[in-house]
Amino acid sequence: MYLVNRRLIVAALLVAAVAPAYAAEPPIVVFAAASLKNVLDAAAAAFQTATGVEVKFSYGGSLALARQIEQGAPADVFVSADEDSMDEAADKGAIRKDTRVDLLTNALVVVAPADSAVKTLDLTADALKAALGEGKLSTGEVGTVPVGKYAKAALTKLGLWDAVQPHLAMSDNVRSALEFVARGEAPLGIVYATDAAAEPKVRVVATFPEGSHPPIVYPIAVTTGAANANVPKWLAFLRSDAGRKLFEGKGFGVVAPH
Repeated sequence: MYLVNRRLIVAALLVAAVAPAYAAEPPIVVFAAASLKNVLDAAAAAFQTATGVEVKFSYGGSLALARQIEQGAPADVFVSADEDSMDEAADKGAIRKDTRVDLLTNALVVVAPADSAVKTLDLTADALKAALGEGKLSTGEVGTVPVGKYAKAALTKLGLWDAVQPHLAMSDNVRSALEFVARGEAPLGIVYATDAAAEPKVRVVATFPEGSHPPIVYPIAVTTGAANANVPKWLAFLRSDAGRKLFEGKGFGVVAPH
């Protein structure tokens, strides 16, 4: 009995000694704009299959995420839906400026519920008022959320802001704004083209001209607190041919590496 117990103890000690060598690698933590959820989830699954490394995400409004990182939230990578939010992170020392690159582009569209009588919409005050009736126009917060800021810029440029402002229903991220329309709680919404394409309960009824708003660009950067050794592999995957195919398949434009 003593001999058996001794062997069990020795075996247990050997297991404990070698266990750290086989411990799973920590996941890469990415804070990313809500509009990237579908495509980055798909990219993370492909990356894990190829490398065995897990990627975890926190999705939300870009400026809110930037401020969380500034306050010490444990993120390795930040992907914003606008330059301003990344600029804020850079100004507060939350990202490594030398790692910042523009990754993707997008387009700005007006959506209606899929069963709406509105099939196409002229971007005029009269057409918007008729389509909205007493209902709301759903989009992001126009002062802080990238899609809302792009929406305000486009509406202002086209002379539509005064007609639309009283109808605004603003959300803290683009996916929430999209869901408001998908549930039929708003007759119209302004979102990104990729979000509209991912939601079968809405249809695109108008697309804003590119010149009506600042270019929709998604910058990416490594945070100053990043300690995961696999971050460079993740960034390289996103810029690879496989990453490009995933992004383009979801409707994003891909910024060429430079």
